[in-house]
Amino acid sequence: MNLALFLDRDGVINVDYNFVHRAEEFVLTDGIVDLLRLAAARNYKAIVVTNQSGIARKIYTMNDFLTLTRYMIAKLEALGAPIAGVYYCPHAPEDGCECRKPQPGMLLQAAHDFQIDLGASWLIGDRPSDIMAAKNAGVPHTILLGEPPSEAEFTAQNIFGTIDIFKKRA
Repeated sequence: MNLALFLDRDGVINVDYNFVHRAEEFVLTDGIVDLLRLAAARNYKAIVVTNQSGIARKIYTMNDFLTLTRYMIAKLEALGAPIAGVYYCPHAPEDGCECRKPQPGMLLQAAHDFQIDLGASWLIGDRPSDIMAAKNAGVPHTILLGEPPSEAEFTAQNIFGTIDIFKKRA
């Protein structure tokens, strides 16, 4: 079985400017490359799980999202920070799908595809719905960025704080 470091995209991998969908809007968060390199060194597969309701809301197209995803993967790969997979929910919050966080669908699909041991994996998110998706999927190790204590196992003010936690615990 493999280990995973699940990461939300907007607010964790990149700065969240609200519905980021073009390369010129895509700015990596400080420290994310170091975190991804650390995860790879410890044999964790970095897997992005991201709600993308901008597709259903017609703010951007599926093609816009996929183009940005290819850009993100290539940029991080070039920096020695590989992403093993990207799972996304294109639905609006009111659609009631099984993939939109806090539902566990994306994590469960990734676990199936990559033979992930969910009970030994981690998730880093910036919203309570990220943490709830992890809990709903059986991922016990969670870090919530920039929020007061919640259901998360740990909280951190920024990616550098997550690196400290991950180094000591993973």
